[in-house]
Amino acid sequence: MRTLKVSVAQFQPRDGDKDYNLSVIDQLAAKAKAMGAEVISFHELSVTAYTFFKDLPKKEVTQLAEKVPDGKSTERLIKIAKKHDIVVLAGLVEIEDKKIYNSYVCVDRTGLIAKYHKIHPFISKYFSAGNQYVIFDLKGWKCGILICYDNNVIENVRATVLSGAEIIFAPHVTMCTPSPMPGRGFVDDKLWQNRETDPVPLRMEFDGPKGREWLMRWLPARAYDNGVYYVFTNPIGYDGDQLKNGNSLILDPYGDVLTEIKSFNDEVSTALITEDKLTLAGGSRYRNARKPEIYADIIGAAHSSATKPVWMKHN
Repeated sequence: MRTLKVSVAQFQPRDGDKDYNLSVIDQLAAKAKAMGAEVISFHELSVTAYTFFKDLPKKEVTQLAEKVPDGKSTERLIKIAKKHDIVVLAGLVEIEDKKIYNSYVCVDRTGLIAKYHKIHPFISKYFSAGNQYVIFDLKGWKCGILICYDNNVIENVRATVLSGAEIIFAPHVTMCTPSPMPGRGFVDDKLWQNRETDPVPLRMEFDGPKGREWLMRWLPARAYDNGVYYVFTNPIGYDGDQLKNGNSLILDPYGDVLTEIKSFNDEVSTALITEDKLTLAGGSRYRNARKPEIYADIIGAAHSSATKPVWMKHN
């Protein structure tokens, strides 16, 4: 039976400080390897940080963009993978054919394995949208990537799984932002500043409707309905001017949590995934029961897409 030992990571990035962020990626990759992990996944735009892009002019966005795989950050990620003999997945800003993308790469000691462009970017008007799904082989497993908002559109998940994915890597920068849903909103900075002396109020906010409760309304359903493993990553602490709750975790095809980081620090957590659940879980049966002849024209009908979330409307 196939198995794979996967680590999820979380850390507090520094805006635009690639050297620092890559140094943390290096440290956490070493920690994951010491736990026996074969793969480690980091959050969306983990090389540069994410939220601060909403305020950057085009010149500064372009200055942070790099080619893949020939850019310095990808080369550094490959060196980290080789140094620790571990597969590394991380996010960076890519420039390709004069277009700028929110990209996510998978590398090992030999080089680039896969890259993906976010289909629903919104943090910067200078980011172009990706237009294809990515499926790649990783140590005998078929894997896909969907970045943050891409996972909220259920068709993206089903299409990625129907394309062959058994594991979906889902790097995010999410939660603790305003929404029409009751209980959502920003987390008070005072709670973060007092996290060591009075951690309980912060943990309650992070695990409540502003954070984990919202995530667990829908992410386990993506795993369960599609019979797929989900590797979710998210930063901890401040990303730009927004406080994020971490809670990086791995879900199995039953929608159950295999491992989750419950720390306010830079950290990793590791789980063993196994082949048997791919067919034992209900999602595989639901896929086999589909009747696309009934709804193919409905799902595939022309539609004008709009992505911008509530908290971005006035930016």
